[in-house]
Amino acid sequence: MLELLFSALITIVPDYLYRHYKQGKRLGHEITIFSVWYELRWGITACVVLAVTLLTVIFYFHPTTSNVTSLFRTVSILSDRPGRVAEVYVTDNEFVLAGEPIFRLDTQRQEAAAETARRRITEIEAATAVASAELAAADGQILSAESQLKQAEDEFRRRQELSERNQNVVTEQELERLRLSVQTLVGSLEAARAQRDALSARLNTLLPAQKASAGAALLQAETEISKSTVYAGTNGTVRQFLLKPGDLVNPILRPAGIHVPEGSGRGRFQAGFGQVSAQVLHTGTVLEITCASKPLTIIPMKVVEVQTSIAGGQLRPTDQLIDIQDRARPGTIFTVIEPIYAGHADLVPPGSRCIGVAYSNHDKAIKEGEITGFSAFLSRIVDGMGIANAIVIRAQSLLLPVKVLVFPN
Repeated sequence: MLELLFSALITIVPDYLYRHYKQGKRLGHEITIFSVWYELRWGITACVVLAVTLLTVIFYFHPTTSNVTSLFRTVSILSDRPGRVAEVYVTDNEFVLAGEPIFRLDTQRQEAAAETARRRITEIEAATAVASAELAAADGQILSAESQLKQAEDEFRRRQELSERNQNVVTEQELERLRLSVQTLVGSLEAARAQRDALSARLNTLLPAQKASAGAALLQAETEISKSTVYAGTNGTVRQFLLKPGDLVNPILRPAGIHVPEGSGRGRFQAGFGQVSAQVLHTGTVLEITCASKPLTIIPMKVVEVQTSIAGGQLRPTDQLIDIQDRARPGTIFTVIEPIYAGHADLVPPGSRCIGVAYSNHDKAIKEGEITGFSAFLSRIVDGMGIANAIVIRAQSLLLPVKVLVFPN
C-alpha cells in the first residue's frame, strides 16, 4: 500500500496536475470516471510499472517471513527397562536439578538375583577352602605313596639280589608277589598325582571361573538395581509427568513424561524465508521481529547461521521410487537468529511464533570499494527502501494484539 501511494504521488498526481492546469481539463467534466483511463493513461501505466518494480525490489532485498519461532529441546523421561513404578520423587511442573532422582522402578526380582549371586559367591568361597584342604590331603597321600613305593622297591631289589646269589633263599613266587606290589604302588602313586592335578585345576581354574561368573551376575543385578532409579540429566522442569506408584513404564511404548532443560530455546530463534531470498540472506544480516507473546515490541536480530541445504530436498531410501511432483511443498531457507542486544528476547517464551523482516545492507561493501559508482548509488537506494518494510512490521506489531484478541482464527 505504501509503495502504491508513493508510486501514485510521482506518476498519477503529476499527470493529473498537468491535465488540469496545463490543458485546462477539470475533474468531473473532461476527466470523468469513464474517461479517466484515457486521460490519465500515462500516469496510471507508469504507476503500475513503478509499484510492481518497487514491490519486487523491496521484497527481494528485504524479505519478510511469518515463520519465526524459538525451537527448544525436550528430553523424554524414560527408564532403561520396563517395569512398575515403586516410588515417585517429583511432581508435574517441578523444577529439578541435574542428578536428582525422578522415579524408581520395582527391584524385587533384581534384588533376588543379587542375593542369589552373593550366596553363590559364598558357596564357591567355601568350596575353595574345602578344595584347598583336599589338595593338602592329596599332597600327603602322594608323599605316603612315594614312601611305600620306595620301601617296596628296596625290598624287591634286596630279595632279587639274594635270589641271584642263592636261589634257595627266595622263591620265585615271593619275587613275583613283590614285583606286583611295586606295580600296585606305582599305580596308586599315579592315581594320587592325578587326583592332586584335578584338585589343583578345580582350585586354580574352575572355582575362580565360577566365582567370576557369579560376580558378573551380581554386578549385572546391582547395575539393574542402580538403573531402576531415573535421574535428571540436566537442570530443567518436568512436564506432563503424571506417574504414580504402580504404573507400568515401558521405554518403547510409554514414556513417563517430558523434561525441558533450563534455558533451552531462550535467546535463539529460527526463521524460514522463501527460496528466492537465498542470495540475499547471509551471516550478519539484520532483522526485526515481533511476537504475539511480547506484543507491541520490535526486537532487533541478526543472522548467525544460514543452513546450507533446504529441507524440502532431503531423501531417505525406501522401497519406492521418489516422484518429485509428490513434494509439492517447497522448503525454506533456514536461518538461526539471535538478538543484537542482550536481554531483549528474554521475556519471549520458547516456542513463540513471530513474524520478521530482514534488511539488506551494502554499506560495508561500498566503504570497502567492492561496489562503486552508479551501482553504489542504486545500492543506497535499495537499502533505503527497507523503511517501507520497517513501517509495515511496526504496523503489524500494533495490529497483532487486535488480530489475536478480536479477530481470532
